[in-house]
This record gives sequence, C-alpha cells and structure tokens, in this order.
Amino acid sequence: MGVDPGLTRCGLGVVEGTPGRPPRLIAVGLIKTPADLDVAKRLVRIEAGIDEWITEHQPDAVAVERVFAQHNVRTVMGTAQASGVAMVVAARRGLPVALHTPSEVKAAVTGSGRAGKEQVTTMVTRILKLDVRPTPADAADALALAICHVWRGGVTSRLQEAAGSRAELEAKAQAQSRLQVARLRAAVAAQSGQR
Repeated sequence: MGVDPGLTRCGLGVVEGTPGRPPRLIAVGLIKTPADLDVAKRLVRIEAGIDEWITEHQPDAVAVERVFAQHNVRTVMGTAQASGVAMVVAARRGLPVALHTPSEVKAAVTGSGRAGKEQVTTMVTRILKLDVRPTPADAADALALAICHVWRGGVTSRLQEAAGSRAELEAKAQAQSRLQVARLRAAVAAQSGQR
C-alpha cells in the first residue's frame, strides 16, 4: 500500500505484484480533510482512514513518501505529520514500513528521477493498464509509491534480511568463541591448580 501523505489530501493506493512483473491495481483513493479543521482533528481523520484501508485491503507492507525540505515550511510540516500518522498506523498493525524519496519513486516508474507529475500519472496508468488516469495527482503518486515498493522494496527487504542474518550469525559465532576461550581458561586454571 502506498501513502502520499498530506493534510488536505492524503493519497492511498494498493497494488498487488512481485518484482519483475507488472503489478495489478487493487484500490486507489484519497482521504480529504477540511483546511479549517484543527490540525489534531485532521490527523485523527487521516489515521482513521488509513486504518480503515489497512483493514479492508490487508497489505503486506506500507510505503510512505519520505518528506523532504521544501520552501514552504507550513506545507512540509503538515506532510510530515501525515507521514508520521501513516507510519504509526502501519507499525501498530505489525506491517513493515518503507520510506521512498520522490525522486526514487519517479525513477522507478518513469526511468527519470526528475519526471513531472504528469509523466508519473501517465506511467502509472500504463503500468497498471488502467482505462482511466488516476486523479488527482495525490492518488497517482500513492500508486507510484506502491509500485516502487513492489519493484524495489522486495529486493531491499531481502538484502536487509540477509544483512541481519549475517550479523546474527556473526554475533553467535563471537559468543561461541568467547565461550570456548572461557572454557579453555578454566581448563588451564584447573590444570595449574592440580600441579
């Protein structure tokens, strides 16, 4: 499930797929909150909406757009708050959360990290073989996040698991080594005491 965070419009998109194959659209939509509503209440609405989507669609993972610094601090703050809510909802459900930068998402779906919103929407429409373009751009961006995660996230997750497994094996080997050294020292001490 992809989440394009925003306070006014939070895009949501769910796709099904595996790396190397075209994904299939499951659902796309928006959570809208009125600008005149208190920020805390807007975040509660976003939380409830994301939670409802997770309940309905049962995704394996949630990909959220990584917030980057913009010129408008007010906009970036709202985006960051909505992003945090999305991560908390997913984590509370035990789902892995991945953060993808806008340029990473653009490169995954268009081949260029500098693609415009129009290009992203066009490629999402083609990749998912849709008859109608997903609108607004927040919805298309959420689908692009989900596609990016299917194509790139699976490989990243496997690499992280392998790195974690290696670190775990190395830690076990070091523990075994320390145990063997302790046993040898105890045996040497015992022999020295017998002399």
